[in-house]
Amino acid sequence: MRVDLNCDMGESFGAWTLGADAAMMAVITSANIACGWHAGDPLVMERTVRLARDHGVGVGAHPGYPDLLGFGRRSMALSPAEAEAYVLYQVAALAGIAQANGARLVHVKPHGQLYNDATTNTALAEAIARAVVRLDPELILVGLAGSLLVEAGRAVGLRVAEEAFADRVYEANGALRSRRLPDAMIHDPAQAADQVLRMVRNGEVVAHDGTRVTLRADTICMHGDGSTAPQIGAELRQRLEAVGVQITPLAALVN
Repeated sequence: MRVDLNCDMGESFGAWTLGADAAMMAVITSANIACGWHAGDPLVMERTVRLARDHGVGVGAHPGYPDLLGFGRRSMALSPAEAEAYVLYQVAALAGIAQANGARLVHVKPHGQLYNDATTNTALAEAIARAVVRLDPELILVGLAGSLLVEAGRAVGLRVAEEAFADRVYEANGALRSRRLPDAMIHDPAQAADQVLRMVRNGEVVAHDGTRVTLRADTICMHGDGSTAPQIGAELRQRLEAVGVQITPLAALVN
């Protein structure tokens, strides 16, 4: 069994620091780096790219809605043309920073509400996929397991990675439980690791109401801004490796 471990990061902004990026680099194989529209700024983007490069971690773009005040967690009524251009703009910016620092962009994973909306909105999912394939058809598109975003990526010929979450609670329909609810996040490292082991070994997750939801997990996400993110990362990697799961970068994992 093989799986990639990824983390949303590079979300500091100006004088404000957010997330345990340096600690997470030691346990992950892919970094989803904010592109300045929901979080991050050019200096943070470059610093995070260099950190990933130095740790041998795959560099990914994490584009979001242009919603800095809301951290990209509010829906926006974008036309398909707007969504495509917005994603293209952000991903191209990070790709340029990566190239200038001797790294290569490997994947794209939308952030927050853009990601969530693209799981069920066909036009939005297709716009995101078009933006990615226009920039570089060799990029890997990361989307929620079983979602329309994964289907849209495959439809335009992209390699895709189906994603599951270590630190998020699921609903019975396979969606992520809303962050507006107090129990949407998992903070206990052992609980997060138990959830991922079930995903990887059994191909399922137990939802909030006890329903068993079937899913495929190519890559497992942790959020770098979580209060126990480094502890979850360390516990998860140790437990996976202990049962023989190979932690494998996306570029080597997804054909």
